[in-house]
Amino acid sequence: MFKLDNQLLIALAYSQMSNKLPLHIIAAIDKNNGLGINNTIPWHLSADLKYFKKITTEVTAANKQNAVIMGRKTWDSIPDKYKPLPERLNIVLTRNQNIQLPENVLSFSSLEQATKTLNQPPQANNIENLFIIGGASIYEQAINLPDCSKLYLTHLKKEYHCDTFFPKYEKYFKLISKSEVHEEKGIEFFFSIYSSI
Repeated sequence: MFKLDNQLLIALAYSQMSNKLPLHIIAAIDKNNGLGINNTIPWHLSADLKYFKKITTEVTAANKQNAVIMGRKTWDSIPDKYKPLPERLNIVLTRNQNIQLPENVLSFSSLEQATKTLNQPPQANNIENLFIIGGASIYEQAINLPDCSKLYLTHLKKEYHCDTFFPKYEKYFKLISKSEVHEEKGIEFFFSIYSSI
């Protein structure tokens, strides 16, 4: 169900040839691009959580890991027992210089500062991909960066009451892969991968 095809592996390997680390976005959205409400996700799909973990942890080089970049509210929304997200370098974007984070979690005041630092040694030597995992304002910033090369979107075929939304992406990205429709808890959804145009 979650097997990565050869075309995707080639694309990921090719992106490693550039000077900058590949920057991707991963999100789950409802049929109106809704992300969540009151800093929570209004659905719980175990298949989507497994997909998220697989995409954000899988690397081709055994000595590297991926980095997940999130805003402070996204960090706060992760249950304590799952913090930091294992097998990934966790990055929290916050202007609060006094934030208390676990020892191996890095914080930066902006997405620009984070990507600039992570693209330099020693961090760049240990990271394979950068994944933006939320929230809405971080997605908005990242989707407009020229370095943002892929979107991994889980599309729910249902509408939820949401107060945060994924930014418009259709003009900048084209569909390159789409799974069959899955169903869990009466919710239909599918996984899509988009590449920058």
